[in-house]
Amino acid sequence: MKALLYTPSLPRFFAARAIGKRFPKGLLPLTLAQVPLPERPGFVKVKVRLSGVCGSDLSLLYGKSPPSISPFFSFPAVLGHEILGEVEGSLVAVNPLLTCADRGLPPCPACQRGEEGLCQNVAEGPLAPGMLGYNRDLPGGWGEWVLARPERLYPLPEGVPEERGVLAEPLAVVVRGLNKLRPWPREILVLGMGTLGLLALKALRALGFSGKVYGVAKYPHQAERAWAFGADGIYGSAKEALWERARRYRYLLFEGYRGGYEAVIEASGSGLGFRQALTLAQEGGRVLLLGAPGLDWADLSPFWFKEVGLVGSYTYTHEEFSQAVGLLPELRGLEELLGGIFPLEAWPQALAAKGKALFRPAISS
Repeated sequence: MKALLYTPSLPRFFAARAIGKRFPKGLLPLTLAQVPLPERPGFVKVKVRLSGVCGSDLSLLYGKSPPSISPFFSFPAVLGHEILGEVEGSLVAVNPLLTCADRGLPPCPACQRGEEGLCQNVAEGPLAPGMLGYNRDLPGGWGEWVLARPERLYPLPEGVPEERGVLAEPLAVVVRGLNKLRPWPREILVLGMGTLGLLALKALRALGFSGKVYGVAKYPHQAERAWAFGADGIYGSAKEALWERARRYRYLLFEGYRGGYEAVIEASGSGLGFRQALTLAQEGGRVLLLGAPGLDWADLSPFWFKEVGLVGSYTYTHEEFSQAVGLLPELRGLEELLGGIFPLEAWPQALAAKGKALFRPAISS
């Protein structure tokens, strides 16, 4: 089958890490290739209809992924873990996890609790390490076909367009994170109005949050979408949001703040965003990390001086993925987040797209 294959290259890794997104797209370690589709007992063949380009994919390609998680991926691999597929004429959202049950192993303590996203055996058993999209044995969604166990397939609710359905996986990450903020605070600030931030804003309202939601939007089009998705206020920068709610104090060349927001959702996925979130959280407040910053520095004093709490969300349980799929009919307008749908051959253009890019593989005859 035709697929985009990622093959690690240390020279390209370090070059991309140094240059960032100015690194030429054509030199990234991706190749459009013919790869075999393996057979695996208990797994079904799923035709890929759409697959998303995630921030974590871009972090991998541009050398920003934290080295400590590298042993839990395996390469070369067909990337793509946000997958909308088709099985026997029915559209399904694909849960890409490969945990104890998928690996033919007895359930670890996390899987016994139903916390498959925290599975302790993601690098064990007969399968290579990693989930779909980061696994050398099973292809991800940047190809024509994937394999998944039937339990990993969630029928798309009737009337939900494909372009919304493919967002089930990132929405499940958001739903898990938002559930960790329960009991709800009276107000929430969302830092970063990219895909994850806007998903969080939209999902908060769908989950019944009735408090105030504020956002920090870098670009005017993001602010427009945030207003449309139910924001109560939008700031043009983190500093503007901070000055609106916190008191500034100075000593010599240094400054600090008191006050802020009860809960801050960091959705930009940058080290700067993480540092800003810690500053924006009020005393005793909470920070939810939805983005995926890698190695970076941060002032850790808010954890003890302000007693700020920190939680993160990386994957999901079966129930959380199911909950996300069930919310899709209510989340009209998510399709506006898309930056274009591209064939696999146009992958350089997809990686350069503004907004969230999707691949639509053309199935070979």
